[in-house]
Amino acid sequence: MEPLLAIFRAIGDPSRLRILLLVKGMELAVGEIAQVLQQSQPRVSRHLRILAESGLVERVREGAWVFVRLGPAAISGPALSAIEALATVVPGAADLGASDRTRLGQVRADRAAAVDSWFAAHAGEWEQERSLHTREVGVEQAIVAALAGDLGDLVDVGTGTGRMVELLGPRARSALGLDRNPEMLRIARNRLEAVGLASARVQAGDMYEMPLSPASADTLVLHQVLHFADNPAAAIAEAARVLRPGGRLLVIDLMPHNREELRVERRHLRLGFADEAVLGWMADAGLAGDVARRLPAEAADQLGVTLWLATKPAVKVEA
Repeated sequence: MEPLLAIFRAIGDPSRLRILLLVKGMELAVGEIAQVLQQSQPRVSRHLRILAESGLVERVREGAWVFVRLGPAAISGPALSAIEALATVVPGAADLGASDRTRLGQVRADRAAAVDSWFAAHAGEWEQERSLHTREVGVEQAIVAALAGDLGDLVDVGTGTGRMVELLGPRARSALGLDRNPEMLRIARNRLEAVGLASARVQAGDMYEMPLSPASADTLVLHQVLHFADNPAAAIAEAARVLRPGGRLLVIDLMPHNREELRVERRHLRLGFADEAVLGWMADAGLAGDVARRLPAEAADQLGVTLWLATKPAVKVEA
């Protein structure tokens, strides 16, 4: 009884309820929560401590930033229903319906604008992004090995200069590269035309809302994309939507690290990913995932890379 009472005491405060409703939709940094609530960071931190003690949120440190997400007590059990019910009756919680959502939209827009600006300025230097981690030739060999066999209809999300389409396209029935940056698409299109890959094309598309029908792809690749995502879980859920039953999702990204300068220099939003985070997002999206390969850093100035491979369960046929 006492844990349940602690939960209700925690969510009875309007500011803490607003925090829960915010992070219910996406992970946010502490400073971003303070920006939305228009409260000081120390005050927000006190609210977060109370929420964390009751298991309603988890705080995850990534370098100098601390991200906040729903905790186990808010994901299962009666707490989630209580949060949604109280949002309609607690004084002040209704702010989320107007001003909080407006400011949250600004947080999203600021994140996206920072990334888009960097890509627009550095599109021609995109291959240098690969120099951050262990040798690209080894990463590409691991990708090819992880995606053995026929690839069917292939989609490369955040295609950049189109290298993944170039690498994997010859084994696909069709190959599509999606990116929301026009300059990247121009470079990718020129690259694929130069190698004569007739089955490949590129077009504008967002990782959170792909211009594709449900169950329209057999293989989907997210290569060094998630660390630019403000909501990696949503990107993986969108990938699951697009995959056909039996289809495969391959995520290639950085291992956890503390290269804080990459947030500014290269607009990384996340400093790598732990296995449990990526595999948890895959499971939440209805995918069966596992670690396909780990490629540790080969030098002190490099970062390690992990490949996570997930499959969308096939539809069961009734006997």
